[in-house]
Amino acid sequence: MLYLLLYPLHKYYSGFNALRYQTLRSVLAGLAALALSLALGPILIDRFRALRIGQTIREVVPQAHQKKAGTPTMGGLLIVASMLAATLLLANILNPYVWIAIFVTLTFGAIGFSDDYFKLTRGKGLGLSGPAKLAWSFSCAFIAAAWLFLYLGFDTHLTVPFLKNVHPDLHWWFYIPFAMVVIVGCSHAVNLTDGLDGLAIGPVMTVALTYWVFTYVAGNIKFASYLQVPYIANVGEVAIFCVSVFAASLGFLWFNAYPASMMMGDVGALALGGALGTVAVLAKQELALVIAGGVFVAEAASTIIQRYYFKATHKRFFLMAPLHHHFELQGIPETLVVIRFWIVSIVCALVALSTLKLR
Repeated sequence: MLYLLLYPLHKYYSGFNALRYQTLRSVLAGLAALALSLALGPILIDRFRALRIGQTIREVVPQAHQKKAGTPTMGGLLIVASMLAATLLLANILNPYVWIAIFVTLTFGAIGFSDDYFKLTRGKGLGLSGPAKLAWSFSCAFIAAAWLFLYLGFDTHLTVPFLKNVHPDLHWWFYIPFAMVVIVGCSHAVNLTDGLDGLAIGPVMTVALTYWVFTYVAGNIKFASYLQVPYIANVGEVAIFCVSVFAASLGFLWFNAYPASMMMGDVGALALGGALGTVAVLAKQELALVIAGGVFVAEAASTIIQRYYFKATHKRFFLMAPLHHHFELQGIPETLVVIRFWIVSIVCALVALSTLKLR
């Protein structure tokens, strides 16, 4: 919005010409998102406490978590509001890729909000059922994927990490379901990871920064040509969205670090996961998300393994799933688990970025 209002003034004041650079607008968007999240956080926490919007803790989780009951939740509203405000202010709002990312963020956030609301009103953590969340998630992801591939004519070739000459064409009739799985899978994997103070938001930030690089490179014809990655005209505007995600998450971490004074809730986890999955599709780096989001993959995989192993053997493969609870029950302090997961996430992000050159 500000970009469209101010950039035309470069004809009269040369200083405004700097706004054409996506790097500068990324920095400005990040600063705006961080400032908003830090400023609005205390207000939101006080409001949630007044309305008694507190976290409900299931009985099946480790007993150490029971003391967190009543902590203000739905803090994802702070992240979503800050990142979208910064994006709308400094990105080119005429860019369709930006609007696809915004659409998924808002719709998945609405699904998460409904889940959080039902948990609060019904009690005992009884939110939307698993099938209902998946049905709504896949419906929203289908709209985004169909919009991208049928209306915008998006390329359906797949980028394979470390293999520069392998680009299988999945065609739109298979790429649409594939893109849906990427978006929904990432969304629910982030949701599963959100179980300890600050745990999910750290990997969200590392993945967001990773895809800031990916989207900027993909949208720059010189860099894309040099690094031999698909060039996607105008997708560089999504880099501003990525930095907004990072900075809004950083501001939220100020309140979510142990001991958390605000929880993310499904409204944040589903929205952020959906946003990251969508950005991966837009950057044509869907498979790299498995590497960059290694923590999310491990958390989701541990849950799947636990479920089907128990069905087959009536025994538990892990002490508890998702994976972070397994380490907790081994006696590792919560803060130590979180920091080590952050370290793993940083390493995963660096490996993912290395695929730009190691091909």
